[in-house]
Amino acid sequence: MKQPELGLKISELRKSKGFTQEELVEKCNISVRTIQRIEAGEVTPRSYTVKTILSALDYDLNQIQTSNSRVTKEFKKIFLLDVDDSKEAGFLNRQLSIAWISGIIYFFLGFAEVAIDYLRYQQEEMVVHNAVYILLKLLILASIILFIRGFVLTGKILKNYLLRITAFILIFIGCLFYIYDIASLYVGELDFEFVLGAQAITYGVIGILFGISILRLQNALGTLATVTGVFELISYGFMITIVLSLLGLFFLTPTIIMEVILLYKVSEMLKAKQKEIDLE
Repeated sequence: MKQPELGLKISELRKSKGFTQEELVEKCNISVRTIQRIEAGEVTPRSYTVKTILSALDYDLNQIQTSNSRVTKEFKKIFLLDVDDSKEAGFLNRQLSIAWISGIIYFFLGFAEVAIDYLRYQQEEMVVHNAVYILLKLLILASIILFIRGFVLTGKILKNYLLRITAFILIFIGCLFYIYDIASLYVGELDFEFVLGAQAITYGVIGILFGISILRLQNALGTLATVTGVFELISYGFMITIVLSLLGLFFLTPTIIMEVILLYKVSEMLKAKQKEIDLE
């Protein structure tokens, strides 16, 4: 169980036993400050510390480890987030590398996508075969999922819950719109302006929240997070107006570049941290 769930569980167990934090300290010989920080979710204690506290509370560690629902576990497995803590740093490193590389792929494929969709919807001219169109859309969708998933992992690493949630939502709505693009080849199209408006508003709202979550990374990533977050707000702010959505797409180009750089920086920070741990 991860923070802050572990801290909340310990707090609940302590209160159910009728112990104050000071009384728990006497039973497990751990400082009051440490207990306070664990319960507040500010630190991830060592397994020995957890076992000592739970032993003092007459609670089995295995009960906590198996308390997560099957649905939650399966959901984590889908996004490869349910990993062995001993391998977590290396795993996250590899996945972040995949994420920023996928971002580069998405960036370049996006230019072809914009041109083809413009001709398809505006000029009513399909310049590629349906099979090629579907393949392009699936490749772009895969790159988007892997790219945005990097922000889910970044939220996990830097404890930014808003970033994780908005990234999940962006993946979900991306799947919906790309499935529509493919399905519309065979089941008929909705009005182009309606679809464009729906995309602009949906991405605009979630994108603004995503930008706010990026700004919250300032303490860890400094100016890069600030600039990226501001560009996110500008890009998606224009999109949500619908009328200025094309201007939003224009600003999205440098925004994606900065997102790629941001994920690369997080990956490098994690590598540096891992080296420090290995040297200890």
